[in-house]
Amino acid sequence: MGIYLNPGNSGFAGILNDQYIDKTGLIGLINDSIETPRRLTCISRPRRFGKSFAAQMLCAYYDKTCDSSELFHHKEISMDKSYRRYLNQYDVIYVDMTYIKPFTDQYRMLVPYLSSRITEELKAAYPELHVSSELPASMINAAELTGNKFIMIIDEWDAPIRENPLVQQEYLEFLRTLFKSSGTTAKIFAAAYMTGILPIKKDGKQSAISDFKEYTMIKPRKFGRYAGFTEGEVAGLCDKNGIDFQTMKQWYDGYFFNGVGSVYNPNSVMQAIDNRDFDSYWTETSAAESLLDYISKGYAGLTRTIARLIGGVEVQVNTNGFGNDLVTFKGKDDVLTLLIHLGYLAYDESKKAVHIPNEEIRMEFLKSVREVDHAETMKRVAESDQLLYDTIHMNEEAVAAAIEKIHLEETAPLHYNKEESLRSVIKLAYYTYKDHYLQWEELPAGAGYADIVYLPKKSSGYPALVIEMKWNKTVSGAIRQIKERQYPRALENYGGDILLVAVNYDKDALAGTRRHTCTIEKLEGVSFDF
Repeated sequence: MGIYLNPGNSGFAGILNDQYIDKTGLIGLINDSIETPRRLTCISRPRRFGKSFAAQMLCAYYDKTCDSSELFHHKEISMDKSYRRYLNQYDVIYVDMTYIKPFTDQYRMLVPYLSSRITEELKAAYPELHVSSELPASMINAAELTGNKFIMIIDEWDAPIRENPLVQQEYLEFLRTLFKSSGTTAKIFAAAYMTGILPIKKDGKQSAISDFKEYTMIKPRKFGRYAGFTEGEVAGLCDKNGIDFQTMKQWYDGYFFNGVGSVYNPNSVMQAIDNRDFDSYWTETSAAESLLDYISKGYAGLTRTIARLIGGVEVQVNTNGFGNDLVTFKGKDDVLTLLIHLGYLAYDESKKAVHIPNEEIRMEFLKSVREVDHAETMKRVAESDQLLYDTIHMNEEAVAAAIEKIHLEETAPLHYNKEESLRSVIKLAYYTYKDHYLQWEELPAGAGYADIVYLPKKSSGYPALVIEMKWNKTVSGAIRQIKERQYPRALENYGGDILLVAVNYDKDALAGTRRHTCTIEKLEGVSFDF
């Protein structure tokens, strides 16, 4: 058992000692690729989405120097027809690229370090092995000597590119020597599995290591259910631990994959369960991934786009031009695409659009946007803060004026009179709500759905806001609709004050007259017999 060659199964055994969600079905997908032209797999996921857990699981399953049958007994993979055929049958080479950074002079000596260490461990395991100065040649000799090909697992494959772009060319050439030649690859590897945050670096318009089959946050395909926790898995954890599922969903849901449905950030879910506290656990892991670094870039339209995202509005994005690194940006679409891969944005493949997935990430955006040195951004933050103040203090004229301003500035003329755009206006206007509120859209209540409800955090002392926006109606009629449809019933266990906020847009108002009006009514000691 070595550090890089056949590291054993202790890592996965430790993972099983906690509340493990069974993701062993992933092994079956890799088994299907063994000794086929699809033998090279690259999975890119954000940090905290279980990439390393999966890598250690694969090590435990394939490593021929240990018996892992007890670890996988009664797990999903044990029901797969390939289970016994490949269990503990291979020499495994496992490299965690973040682990080797201190030993390689910030990755400057990565290639000679890895080549020498893996060769040393091969020689120690097989003393009769003829080694070469070239790692692929030594591995071919080992495979011929043992009659057994390798499973190679590289965790955080892109860490050298993210953290020291100067080593990129040499590092990619090293990977090419292992994986680019189909003849060499077939002689050495039964399969290879790489994880990373970024997809494989593009060389021109193609992946630099083009033989890998890639599965990303944009196109996870058959690996979608292994990208994070599914809704059923999270519901089971909440039931087991006595945690409110709807609150968990509000905080950590928001990613969605075809054929899978909702996907949750595993780390945040487990932290919330362990701490019994819903909060942002999206702690920064390196300066290279700082959200602030990216949303403060000066690309045309980016500041306005970030404001729309924080307000809860979906934004169209073209993901095709992204170069899969942290330095090559051509415009705001590349920044948004990077934020998808980092997990800060969720991507809807059917709409080709992005949105902020949940309250946890929206909190991170709001924290960052207050530090961005953009006059336009800070002006919008101040306006949104003032709007919340005016709403809570029932300053109806000020609220109407503020929403009218946003409606004029942020809505394209073609969509100005569309009812859906009115909801976007509300979300944009109140986009700093996260300091004090949770936002719910179309909250089911009574005989209908409230357009937008802002439910205050317990510590805020603020009233709940039930907001209804109409066009060519009257604000009194909107208030009456809120009451008739019993929207506040959804808040009957809330226990605090509720403000009913009705905003009407008169699209036929004469030029020079106010098009938006507002009425705010306070409910105290709420009775539901209107």
